[in-house]
Amino acid sequence: MALRRFKEILAAGELVRVFQAGRVFHPVVFELFGLAGGYHGFWLDGEHVGLSTHEMTVAALAARANGFDCFARIPPIGYWHVTQCLETGMGGVMAAQIHDVQQAEQFVCWAKFAPRGGRGLNVGGRDADYSHKPPARFVADANRESFVAIQIETAGALADVDRIAAIEGVDLLFIGPADLSLALGIVGQFHHDELWRAIEHVAAACRRKGKHWGAVVPDPQFASRAVESGCRLITIGGDLLAVRRGIEAFRAAFAAHFPA
Repeated sequence: MALRRFKEILAAGELVRVFQAGRVFHPVVFELFGLAGGYHGFWLDGEHVGLSTHEMTVAALAARANGFDCFARIPPIGYWHVTQCLETGMGGVMAAQIHDVQQAEQFVCWAKFAPRGGRGLNVGGRDADYSHKPPARFVADANRESFVAIQIETAGALADVDRIAAIEGVDLLFIGPADLSLALGIVGQFHHDELWRAIEHVAAACRRKGKHWGAVVPDPQFASRAVESGCRLITIGGDLLAVRRGIEAFRAAFAAHFPA
Protein backbone atom coordinates (compact mmCIF):
# COMPACT_ATOMS: atom_id res chain seq x y z
CA MET A 1 0.00 0.00 0.00
CA ALA A 2 1.52 3.33 -1.08
CA LEU A 3 2.43 5.64 1.77
CA ARG A 4 2.22 9.40 1.33
CA ARG A 5 4.00 11.40 3.98
CA PHE A 6 2.15 14.23 5.69
CA LYS A 7 4.81 16.65 4.48
CA GLU A 8 4.21 15.53 0.91
CA ILE A 9 0.43 15.94 1.17
CA LEU A 10 0.75 19.37 2.78
CA ALA A 11 3.23 20.50 0.14
CA ALA A 12 0.67 19.55 -2.51
CA GLY A 13 -1.88 21.83 -0.83
CA GLU A 14 -4.19 18.96 0.07
CA LEU A 15 -6.14 18.44 3.28
CA VAL A 16 -4.64 15.84 5.62
CA ARG A 17 -7.20 13.74 7.52
CA VAL A 18 -5.94 11.94 10.60
CA PHE A 19 -7.25 10.20 13.68
CA GLN A 20 -5.84 10.06 17.20
CA ALA A 21 -5.00 6.91 19.12
CA GLY A 22 -3.44 5.73 22.34
CA ARG A 23 -6.07 5.08 25.00
CA VAL A 24 -7.45 1.93 23.35
CA PHE A 25 -4.21 0.59 21.97
CA HIS A 26 -4.32 -2.38 19.60
CA PRO A 27 -3.13 -2.91 15.99
CA VAL A 28 -6.68 -3.85 15.00
CA VAL A 29 -7.81 -0.29 15.82
CA PHE A 30 -5.35 1.13 13.29
CA GLU A 31 -6.46 -1.41 10.71
CA LEU A 32 -10.13 -0.61 11.26
CA PHE A 33 -9.46 3.05 10.49
CA GLY A 34 -7.46 1.93 7.46
CA LEU A 35 -10.32 -0.20 6.19
CA ALA A 36 -12.74 2.70 6.70
CA GLY A 37 -10.82 4.60 4.02
CA GLY A 38 -10.17 8.32 3.58
CA TYR A 39 -7.63 8.75 6.37
CA HIS A 40 -4.00 9.60 5.66
CA GLY A 41 -2.68 8.51 9.04
CA PHE A 42 -2.80 9.14 12.76
CA TRP A 43 -1.02 10.58 15.76
CA LEU A 44 -0.35 8.79 19.02
CA ASP A 45 -1.11 10.57 22.27
CA GLY A 46 2.03 10.08 24.33
CA GLU A 47 1.13 13.08 26.48
CA HIS A 48 -1.93 11.70 28.25
CA VAL A 49 -1.15 8.00 27.80
CA GLY A 50 2.16 6.46 28.87
CA LEU A 51 3.02 4.71 25.61
CA SER A 52 6.15 2.57 25.59
CA THR A 53 8.68 2.44 22.76
CA HIS A 54 7.42 -1.10 22.11
CA GLU A 55 3.88 0.19 21.61
CA MET A 56 5.12 2.97 19.34
CA THR A 57 7.02 0.39 17.30
CA VAL A 58 3.85 -1.68 16.92
CA ALA A 59 1.88 1.41 15.92
CA ALA A 60 4.50 2.40 13.35
CA LEU A 61 4.40 -1.12 11.88
CA ALA A 62 0.59 -0.96 11.71
CA ALA A 63 0.86 2.46 10.05
CA ARG A 64 3.12 1.18 7.27
CA ALA A 65 0.91 -1.88 6.76
CA ASN A 66 -2.08 0.41 6.13
CA GLY A 67 -0.30 3.05 4.06
CA PHE A 68 -0.45 5.56 6.92
CA ASP A 69 1.98 8.21 8.05
CA CYS A 70 2.06 8.93 11.78
CA PHE A 71 3.59 11.04 14.50
CA ALA A 72 3.68 11.01 18.28
CA ARG A 73 2.49 13.83 20.51
CA ILE A 74 4.79 13.96 23.52
CA PRO A 75 5.62 16.31 26.38
CA PRO A 76 8.93 18.18 25.89
CA ILE A 77 10.76 16.36 28.68
CA GLY A 78 14.09 15.54 27.06
CA TYR A 79 16.08 14.83 23.92
CA TRP A 80 16.10 11.07 24.54
CA HIS A 81 12.31 10.89 24.40
CA VAL A 82 12.21 12.56 20.97
CA THR A 83 14.96 10.30 19.66
CA GLN A 84 13.29 7.13 20.94
CA CYS A 85 10.02 8.08 19.26
CA LEU A 86 11.71 8.66 15.91
CA GLU A 87 13.74 5.45 16.14
CA THR A 88 10.57 3.38 16.55
CA GLY A 89 9.56 4.36 13.01
CA MET A 90 7.18 7.19 13.88
CA GLY A 91 7.19 9.67 11.02
CA GLY A 92 7.59 12.61 13.36
CA VAL A 93 6.94 14.18 16.73
CA MET A 94 4.69 16.92 18.09
CA ALA A 95 5.47 18.88 21.23
CA ALA A 96 2.65 19.39 23.73
CA GLN A 97 2.51 22.18 26.32
CA ILE A 98 4.98 24.57 24.70
CA HIS A 99 5.03 27.97 26.41
CA ASP A 100 7.53 30.06 24.44
CA VAL A 101 9.78 30.18 21.39
CA GLN A 102 12.85 29.03 23.32
CA GLN A 103 11.11 25.84 24.39
CA ALA A 104 9.90 25.24 20.83
CA GLU A 105 13.40 25.78 19.43
CA GLN A 106 14.83 23.31 21.93
CA PHE A 107 12.32 20.67 20.85
CA VAL A 108 13.24 21.12 17.18
CA CYS A 109 16.93 20.78 18.06
CA TRP A 110 16.17 17.47 19.78
CA ALA A 111 14.49 16.22 16.58
CA LYS A 112 17.24 17.26 14.14
CA PHE A 113 20.84 16.20 13.62
CA ALA A 114 23.70 18.69 13.30
CA PRO A 115 24.11 21.21 11.86
CA ARG A 116 20.43 22.10 12.57
CA GLY A 117 20.16 20.40 15.92
CA GLY A 118 21.82 18.18 18.45
CA ARG A 119 20.16 14.79 18.06
CA GLY A 120 22.39 11.85 18.95
CA LEU A 121 23.33 9.56 16.06
CA ASN A 122 22.35 5.90 16.24
CA VAL A 123 21.66 3.83 13.12
CA GLY A 124 20.02 0.96 15.02
CA GLY A 125 16.46 2.31 14.77
CA ARG A 126 13.75 1.83 12.17
CA ASP A 127 14.35 5.33 10.82
CA ALA A 128 17.81 4.16 9.73
CA ASP A 129 16.40 0.84 8.46
CA TYR A 130 17.98 -0.94 11.43
CA SER A 131 21.57 -0.04 10.36
CA HIS A 132 21.00 -0.62 6.63
CA LYS A 133 21.31 3.12 5.92
CA PRO A 134 24.82 4.58 5.92
CA PRO A 135 25.16 7.26 8.63
CA ALA A 136 25.60 10.24 6.29
CA ARG A 137 22.57 9.27 4.23
CA PHE A 138 20.54 8.63 7.35
CA VAL A 139 21.33 12.06 8.80
CA ALA A 140 20.41 13.82 5.56
CA ASP A 141 17.20 11.81 5.10
CA ALA A 142 16.09 12.24 8.72
CA ASN A 143 16.67 16.00 8.76
CA ARG A 144 14.70 16.35 5.52
CA GLU A 145 11.88 13.87 6.16
CA SER A 146 11.12 13.92 9.90
CA PHE A 147 7.89 15.76 10.65
CA VAL A 148 7.98 18.27 13.53
CA ALA A 149 4.89 19.98 14.93
CA ILE A 150 4.44 22.41 17.80
CA GLN A 151 1.16 22.51 19.66
CA ILE A 152 -0.32 25.95 20.31
CA GLU A 153 -2.47 25.46 23.38
CA THR A 154 -1.05 27.79 26.05
CA ALA A 155 -1.21 31.54 26.57
CA GLY A 156 2.56 31.74 26.21
CA ALA A 157 2.64 29.87 22.90
CA LEU A 158 -0.20 32.00 21.57
CA ALA A 159 1.64 35.19 22.48
CA ASP A 160 4.84 33.90 20.87
CA VAL A 161 3.22 32.26 17.85
CA ASP A 162 4.89 34.46 15.21
CA ARG A 163 8.35 33.56 16.46
CA ILE A 164 7.43 29.89 16.84
CA ALA A 165 6.09 29.78 13.28
CA ALA A 166 9.38 31.26 12.06
CA ILE A 167 11.52 28.44 13.49
CA GLU A 168 13.42 26.51 10.83
CA GLY A 169 12.37 22.87 10.93
CA VAL A 170 8.84 23.41 12.24
CA ASP A 171 6.45 21.87 9.72
CA LEU A 172 3.14 22.50 11.43
CA LEU A 173 1.53 24.45 14.25
CA PHE A 174 -1.24 22.43 15.85
CA ILE A 175 -4.16 23.94 17.74
CA GLY A 176 -5.53 22.03 20.68
CA PRO A 177 -8.93 23.72 21.17
CA ALA A 178 -9.59 22.10 24.57
CA ASP A 179 -6.45 23.41 26.28
CA LEU A 180 -6.52 26.67 24.33
CA SER A 181 -10.09 27.34 25.44
CA LEU A 182 -9.01 26.50 29.00
CA ALA A 183 -6.13 28.98 28.76
CA LEU A 184 -8.54 31.65 27.51
CA GLY A 185 -11.02 31.06 30.34
CA ILE A 186 -13.77 29.71 28.06
CA VAL A 187 -13.18 26.01 28.59
CA GLY A 188 -15.01 23.75 26.16
CA GLN A 189 -16.68 26.63 24.27
CA PHE A 190 -15.36 25.65 20.86
CA HIS A 191 -17.42 28.20 18.93
CA HIS A 192 -16.70 31.16 21.20
CA ASP A 193 -15.55 34.32 19.43
CA GLU A 194 -12.49 34.66 21.66
CA LEU A 195 -11.29 31.16 20.80
CA TRP A 196 -11.72 31.87 17.10
CA ARG A 197 -9.83 35.15 17.39
CA ALA A 198 -6.96 33.12 18.84
CA ILE A 199 -7.24 30.54 16.06
CA GLU A 200 -7.20 33.27 13.41
CA HIS A 201 -4.11 34.72 15.11
CA VAL A 202 -2.33 31.37 14.68
CA ALA A 203 -3.57 31.05 11.09
CA ALA A 204 -2.28 34.53 10.25
CA ALA A 205 1.14 33.75 11.74
CA CYS A 206 1.33 30.61 9.60
CA ARG A 207 0.44 32.56 6.47
CA ARG A 208 3.11 35.15 7.22
CA LYS A 209 5.80 32.52 7.81
CA GLY A 210 4.75 30.07 5.12
CA LYS A 211 3.82 27.30 7.53
CA HIS A 212 0.86 24.93 7.78
CA TRP A 213 -1.46 24.50 10.74
CA GLY A 214 -3.69 21.75 12.01
CA ALA A 215 -6.23 21.15 14.74
CA VAL A 216 -8.39 18.71 16.61
CA VAL A 217 -11.88 19.32 15.23
CA PRO A 218 -14.54 18.59 17.86
CA ASP A 219 -17.50 18.78 15.45
CA PRO A 220 -18.27 19.23 11.73
CA GLN A 221 -19.03 22.95 12.09
CA PHE A 222 -15.65 23.55 13.71
CA ALA A 223 -13.95 21.50 10.98
CA SER A 224 -15.56 23.48 8.17
CA ARG A 225 -14.65 26.81 9.71
CA ALA A 226 -11.08 25.68 10.38
CA VAL A 227 -10.56 24.48 6.81
CA GLU A 228 -11.99 27.74 5.48
CA SER A 229 -9.43 29.55 7.65
CA GLY A 230 -6.55 27.58 6.14
CA CYS A 231 -6.30 24.51 8.37
CA ARG A 232 -4.65 21.68 6.43
CA LEU A 233 -4.49 18.84 8.95
CA ILE A 234 -7.64 17.88 10.81
CA THR A 235 -8.02 15.24 13.49
CA ILE A 236 -11.34 13.52 12.95
CA GLY A 237 -12.08 11.19 15.84
CA GLY A 238 -9.97 8.66 17.62
CA ASP A 239 -9.87 5.24 19.21
CA LEU A 240 -11.72 6.01 22.45
CA LEU A 241 -14.41 8.12 20.80
CA ALA A 242 -14.99 5.47 18.14
CA VAL A 243 -15.59 2.82 20.79
CA ARG A 244 -17.77 5.09 22.95
CA ARG A 245 -19.95 6.23 20.06
CA GLY A 246 -20.18 2.69 18.76
CA ILE A 247 -21.53 1.53 22.11
CA GLU A 248 -23.97 4.43 22.16
CA ALA A 249 -25.15 3.52 18.66
CA PHE A 250 -25.77 -0.08 19.74
CA ARG A 251 -27.75 1.05 22.76
CA ALA A 252 -29.83 3.44 20.64
CA ALA A 253 -30.50 0.82 17.98
CA PHE A 254 -31.49 -1.80 20.55
CA ALA A 255 -33.17 0.61 22.99
CA ALA A 256 -36.22 -1.66 23.41
CA HIS A 257 -33.98 -4.30 24.95
CA PHE A 258 -32.32 -2.04 27.54
CA PRO A 259 -33.84 -0.71 30.78
CA ALA A 260 -35.42 2.73 30.38
